[in-house]
Amino acid sequence: MAKRVFLIVLDSAGVGYEPDADRFGDVGSDTFGTCIRSGRLSVPNMEKMGLYQIEGTSFERKEADMQAPLSERGVPELGCCGKLQEQSAGKDTTMGHWEIGGVISPKPMPTYPEGFPQELLDEFAEKTGRGVICNEVGSGTEMIRKYGEEQMRTGKWIVYTSADSVFQIAAHEEVIPLEELYEGCRTARAMLTGDNAVGRVIARPYIGEAPNFTRTVNRHDFSLEPPRDTILDMMKAAGKDVIGVGKIYDIFAGRGLTRTFPNEGNEKNMDVTLSLLEEDFDGLCFVNLVDFDMLYGHRNDVKGYTDALNAFDRRLDEFLPKMRKDDVLMITADHGCDPGFPGTDHTREYVPLFCCGEKVKNGVNLGTRKSYADISAAIAEFFGISYSGDGESFLGEIM
Repeated sequence: MAKRVFLIVLDSAGVGYEPDADRFGDVGSDTFGTCIRSGRLSVPNMEKMGLYQIEGTSFERKEADMQAPLSERGVPELGCCGKLQEQSAGKDTTMGHWEIGGVISPKPMPTYPEGFPQELLDEFAEKTGRGVICNEVGSGTEMIRKYGEEQMRTGKWIVYTSADSVFQIAAHEEVIPLEELYEGCRTARAMLTGDNAVGRVIARPYIGEAPNFTRTVNRHDFSLEPPRDTILDMMKAAGKDVIGVGKIYDIFAGRGLTRTFPNEGNEKNMDVTLSLLEEDFDGLCFVNLVDFDMLYGHRNDVKGYTDALNAFDRRLDEFLPKMRKDDVLMITADHGCDPGFPGTDHTREYVPLFCCGEKVKNGVNLGTRKSYADISAAIAEFFGISYSGDGESFLGEIM
């Protein structure tokens, strides 16, 4: 019988800062903890999966009384829980997902805390036939607010970056058509190699009129290709289905996928995932839910972030009963983006791991795993395929 793994990434939903967070200025960051302390969090499914039993978190519940309910006894009621430490030298989406996919990145990707070199922008302007404005470091919504009118008036690109390794290009959809924006991003991607090999070139289209500009869902990421095969490549080479939902295609530069569904926001991405539960396939369904990070973490919106976690947990009410006998669900994250932490950047955090399914043990606490890559090692063992990636499988502990 066909086996299926549904791997869902709650983009940026970290569970507390890592030991090396001081290198990133992130000591004290705690994405899930911030949402819990807001008093608004209601995630009964993730609670049953062991949210409050994840060791070493600010919200861990310890209870010695073995007569107490499982939920108060340090073990999950539904499946298994744990947390994963990032070994890659960054805290961004690309490195986080690549490590989940079995590739640890020991060298950081370039960042531009003072903006991009002028000669780089001049080359980009020459090759695209449009000038450049902005070249600052900051929030995309702020860049569009400051420069949106000028962009509409001049037809130039808004180019900006953040603490991440990104080259972001914003343009009003009625001034520069989407396909031209995407082509501009492809031009930048081809330029940004060697010492300037940023992790992602990101198209940031927006609409509306000042001061009420709105970014659209037509964002598109143009990532570097992973430096070696990920679990996606290995699964595909073994003849398995590899389905990407949301930003997965962008993050892995299209490699290793047999089918893809573009990002349309958390709710629609979950609609797609639920529809895939009804399909017969043999392999991996890899889902990214980016709204946590993009709409709430970067905007310091604690309420919005918490409500989005609640909304995801409600979708599990639909998902869990439809799982088949041999299905495994894994839920994790790729970094933190604490909406209550100073600044608007990603945060260097552990990420949660929840695993459940009819053939997955209940009540197993995996503790703290050394790498996000343990997920891919476990998936490879589950499917019995050859694995050449990083990480150590935990499959024997949970099945």
